[in-house]
Amino acid sequence: MIPRSTPETSKHILFRVGLSVLLAVFLTSPLAAQDKNERKTKQTVAMSQEVYETLMEIQELVETENFIGAQGKISELQTGKKKLSPYESAQIWNLSGYAYYLQERYDDAINSYAKVLQQPELPEALQQSTLKTLAQLHFTVENYQLALDTIRRLIAVVAEPAADVYMLLGQAFFQMQNYSDAVPPIRTAIDMFKEQGRVPRENWLLLLRVCYWELKDFPMMLLVLEELIEAYPKDSYILTLAGVYSELGDTKKQLALTESLYEKGYIDGKSHAVNLANLYLLHGLPYKAAKVLEKEMAAENVDSNVRNLRLLSQAWYQAREDEKAIPPLRQAAASGDEGELYIRLAQSYINLERWNEAAEAAKDGLAVGDLKREDTANIMYGMALFNQKKLEQARRAFQAASSDRRSKRTAAQWIKYVDSEIRRRDMLQQKMPEREAREVDDIIRANQQETE
Repeated sequence: MIPRSTPETSKHILFRVGLSVLLAVFLTSPLAAQDKNERKTKQTVAMSQEVYETLMEIQELVETENFIGAQGKISELQTGKKKLSPYESAQIWNLSGYAYYLQERYDDAINSYAKVLQQPELPEALQQSTLKTLAQLHFTVENYQLALDTIRRLIAVVAEPAADVYMLLGQAFFQMQNYSDAVPPIRTAIDMFKEQGRVPRENWLLLLRVCYWELKDFPMMLLVLEELIEAYPKDSYILTLAGVYSELGDTKKQLALTESLYEKGYIDGKSHAVNLANLYLLHGLPYKAAKVLEKEMAAENVDSNVRNLRLLSQAWYQAREDEKAIPPLRQAAASGDEGELYIRLAQSYINLERWNEAAEAAKDGLAVGDLKREDTANIMYGMALFNQKKLEQARRAFQAASSDRRSKRTAAQWIKYVDSEIRRRDMLQQKMPEREAREVDDIIRANQQETE
């Protein structure tokens, strides 16, 4: 996530700004203003030898971080008897602001740079550099509205604003969460770089990507990501691209990118194995889903929690690997309180004709409760009991299922079948009536006579 602070607030950047300002002092030394033929505008940047030399001393004090000494010298200049020209005052306030900045006294720095801009007849270059520095300081103290106002002032006095000025404008809108207004200036800055044959800066493209993300403009975000990957090929950008394909509903491309990164070891299983497994299942590749989950669970990269165990079991089940589907599902059922998991376990046992275990699992599921289809669970329970020849118990299970209209017909058929099996069983278990010995002898004798 992009931090909500100025993207360019490092001391190094403003340090360079400060040095460039001081360089302007040297270039406008008294020697540069001695030509009587100079235009009037040039005369406004004249600086006395005394002020010039004092500023050089102050600069040395600032560079050695002797800020107290520097500020003392600055105060002497500002309160001295000598009347300062507007340009001299501007450069003194400029140096004062720079010293405050290095001390992280940002409010004082802002006040000093504001004093620079209050001086009349400022050279164009100094006015522009001060406005830019002031905008960056407003970013630093997170006063984004003032940063925006300052950047607009800067754009108003620059004939052809540079790309980084447009970026400052875009960043100000971004920090104010005005993403729709942030896009045009950021896009302008990027396009300016391209027109110059330069590669757009990575953080510029990233900022534009986030704007489109916030605006839910995924087609445009896709184009920015493609630019990023072309200019700065990184696996994280490819993974983000896969996520955008997901938002656009193109899960085939999402799967292809994610699978490729995983197989090459560019993304770790801990963060992405479950996502990849779900993609495999979505596209009818349950065996691959199961293998990924099994591998990452064994490596302890994926937690063996109820959710992931259920997903692993589902993958094996869809791959028609009922034996492999049972252990994770049994573990998930035992560690959770979801009756539905026991019913799924019962189904796997039924597929393998392991009737005793199927009956136990179905019974546990009914006991835990909160089932999507209790009637279906009772049908499964009854089937498992029936195949164990526990006919009366099976009948009670089917009778319970018949109370739900969705299973009424199926349950009735099972009950009819169970009743016929009970009758057949009872008939086979009936004993022949015992006869007296005389009756038996008479029967034998009669048979013998018929034979003769």
